[in-house]
Amino acid sequence: MDGLEMQPGQRRCLALWFPFLPCERAQREQANEAGDAPPFALVARVGNALRLASLDRVASQIGLVAGMTLADARARCPDLVTRPADPQADEEELHRLLERMRRFTPMVSIDPPDGLILDISGCAHLFGGETGLIAQAKARAGYGCRHGLSSTAMAARALARHGGKGEDVAPLPVAALDLDEGALAALRRAGLRTIGDLARRPRSMIAARFGERTVLRLRQILGEAASPIAPARAVDPIRCEARFPEPIARTDDVMEVIEGLLQEAARRMEARHEGGRRFHILLLRSDGARQELGIETGHPVRDPASVMRLLRERIDTLADPLDPGFGFDAVRLAVPWTEALVERQRSWDGGAEEARQEEVAALIDRLGVRLGPERVLRLVPCDRHLPERAQRMVPAAQALPSAWPEAQADLPRPLLFFDPPQGVDVIAGVPDGPPLRFRWRGRLHEVKLAEGPERIAAEWWRRREGHQPGGAGRARDYYRIEDSDGRRYWMFRYGLYGDEAQIDWYLHGLFP
Repeated sequence: MDGLEMQPGQRRCLALWFPFLPCERAQREQANEAGDAPPFALVARVGNALRLASLDRVASQIGLVAGMTLADARARCPDLVTRPADPQADEEELHRLLERMRRFTPMVSIDPPDGLILDISGCAHLFGGETGLIAQAKARAGYGCRHGLSSTAMAARALARHGGKGEDVAPLPVAALDLDEGALAALRRAGLRTIGDLARRPRSMIAARFGERTVLRLRQILGEAASPIAPARAVDPIRCEARFPEPIARTDDVMEVIEGLLQEAARRMEARHEGGRRFHILLLRSDGARQELGIETGHPVRDPASVMRLLRERIDTLADPLDPGFGFDAVRLAVPWTEALVERQRSWDGGAEEARQEEVAALIDRLGVRLGPERVLRLVPCDRHLPERAQRMVPAAQALPSAWPEAQADLPRPLLFFDPPQGVDVIAGVPDGPPLRFRWRGRLHEVKLAEGPERIAAEWWRRREGHQPGGAGRARDYYRIEDSDGRRYWMFRYGLYGDEAQIDWYLHGLFP
């Protein structure tokens, strides 16, 4: 995209820098496990070592830095909580922040990897001046950030990332020029530490010793040369409208109009290789009243027939059916939520698997329209150690089907789990042996066969000081048991791993 150039004196540029964006994003996704905010970092494998990729504010304040090996970081901070880095998710989140900033100005540009630059020339008075706009932009972003404001984009960026008082860039370090490490090292060896030191030197001397690029960067940050930005172009929303010379009142006529609008929207989505996830219909009555219809799908769709089926389901579930009154003057269709939808080649078996998946997705959509999308749930696997935490329920329309981990044949799991496990009274021959009989729900069961134990340790890495003896909690010894009636159970003993005297037994599942 071509950059847009303006006269430096007429421009006002605002730079927003989000130094802890990756960690804050990851912590929000793990909000239920964040605890009382221990030091947090994202790690990535570099070569043969795990290194810190991003840190939160707490980890930075105790001296950890990006690039440090995870082993060194653990040695300095045993309580450090880590998660794998996800650069793609960080980039997507930065694009979402860019879309939020369009409320203030259409001239918004990504400043990779963790910043935005806004050209707010002529926009500030709409939000209470520059101070009011900055406050609203920070609040709308929702992440910790620093800002810089100047007449050039490069100066604003430098002020946001390197601090400074007001708009004076002279005290900033030469690193604010955003040159490569070799050029910066050459400047420092020559005793040039700040922008002011460099600005006092003749431009010809700087070009001869450090290159033309250094001069260009210096002129840009001083406002002597333009520093264009390339604003991300907003995608045109998909909206269609039909107006009528005479109002229409029959529901069938209205549905035919909606189907025609869906076909037009499908052609536009097909050109973009997209499908709709949310469809919104607005019916404008001749007396000024408005009626709305909306549906969401669990996967991208652009087939008008599929959307029409869901719309008819939605109309059937309305508490107040469509009331045309004296008729509708216009019908509007909007597709505010779209996702990529690329044509796929059918498999060799004639597409049986794809057809089955499409049928399941259609069923989920229909149930969601009838019952509400939040009431149709799907089990998804979790990378957790404890059996009751190894899966969770999520809205089916928001989660794609994912493959379950392969089960180990010699370690079968019951079909029915109890969450939480149910306490039982057990009599065992020896303290660390399997039960001989147990009482569950008031009934006594004689154990005929028992197999085990299978030891499952506590998730010590999820607890503060869990690496220390006794800090992780107790492990579980599981037994597969069959009683005298042929019923099979999955029970575990909780305790008997140290000096504790209390031993508890729990029934965790039933085998078919």
